[in-house]
Amino acid sequence: MVERKSPDLTSNTGGIVSPNPFWLASAPPANSGGQVQRAFDAGWGGAVWKTLGQPIQNVSSRFGGMHARGVRAVGFNNIELITDRPLETNFREIYETKKKYPKHAVIVSLMVETREEWKDIIKRSIDTGADGLELNFGCPHGMCERGMGSAVGQEPKVNQEITSWAVEYSSIPVLVKLTPNVSDIRPHGMAAKRGGAHGVSLINTIKSIISVDIDRVVPEPRVGALSTNGGYCGAAVKPIALHMVGALARDERFGLPISGIGGISNWRDAVEFILLGSSSVQVCTEVMLRGYRIVEDMLEGLTEYMRTHDFATIDQMVGRAVPGFSEWGDLDLNYETVAKIDADKCIGCQLCVTACHDGAHQCLHPVAGQKAPRVDESECVGCNLCKIVCPVESCISMVPVDNGFAPATWNQFVSEGKTLRPKKGAH
Repeated sequence: MVERKSPDLTSNTGGIVSPNPFWLASAPPANSGGQVQRAFDAGWGGAVWKTLGQPIQNVSSRFGGMHARGVRAVGFNNIELITDRPLETNFREIYETKKKYPKHAVIVSLMVETREEWKDIIKRSIDTGADGLELNFGCPHGMCERGMGSAVGQEPKVNQEITSWAVEYSSIPVLVKLTPNVSDIRPHGMAAKRGGAHGVSLINTIKSIISVDIDRVVPEPRVGALSTNGGYCGAAVKPIALHMVGALARDERFGLPISGIGGISNWRDAVEFILLGSSSVQVCTEVMLRGYRIVEDMLEGLTEYMRTHDFATIDQMVGRAVPGFSEWGDLDLNYETVAKIDADKCIGCQLCVTACHDGAHQCLHPVAGQKAPRVDESECVGCNLCKIVCPVESCISMVPVDNGFAPATWNQFVSEGKTLRPKKGAH
């Protein structure tokens, strides 16, 4: 038996090459040389240094977590700003880290105001031997009130102008970190492209209030008797991040490499981002919650996925799911599925029945003396809710139905008069 060659995990994002696509995002886990070096020892391929600028004074406390259905910190919020350590210290540690780990990617995140400040801090960053720069145009709190962060990222003209400065002054690749606090990410990605960026990274955190202390009647995290909006991240933001990554990747005008960020907790999440257009992925919150060693499972899982799906390189994976991301009007309205319940796996909890009757299309019905409910296929619209609430893996499946109708989209129905199958569930 011939042994398969191990996949090549090498990643290239806009000219920034790393031994694997897993990078630490610019945040507390990449705050110092000691941290980044420990992360590289654990297996991380790259790190985006915690944002450098004029050092600030942070507040206490600064983190908040959203707990849902017994899962702690499924969502995370922070009101922490950029580095509070001297620039000289940061630059020295970046230099030492890159010298010790020459094959790992070290990217310096930057945020300053004036053109002269950009020129100076870019030169100092390049002098460390860093592999690339990431322009932080995304921070949604604290810095945006000072005219930086998302205040730049929300204005395409300003984004383009500052990006063009950075590209002019830099001899290494420049990535632009985009803010998700916009209605459409594409104009902002295009602004970065017009500015000459070598790639983009997204998403940064989402402006949010994580919770309210109902006893002290003040939002969290609390600083004395006050709080403020912060940046939302963690597993809960993954769907938003995937959408924005995919929106840029499928836009034929864009065409720049993408470093995907937002709710990546395991290797499966990473694969999803890569298939939807990311050539590298950045992780923050999950490292904060579980530590650097999570990368071991990520590397193992990604390697095995590539083996079983015959991907020899990361480049072969990048964007493979993009053709499957379309507009609603291009979906086949005659494609039909119905729910099928495996009676042997059903535990009789009836959660699907409650969900279907109260929140969907009233097609599941209890059967006396049986655990599994009956599916009224004449009413089932294949909405998927029963499968979502079912606590037993693979107990409920959505099975395609051959209904005899030819494929037809809404656009075809409007323009060509194609026949659509009759609606179900008319109550």
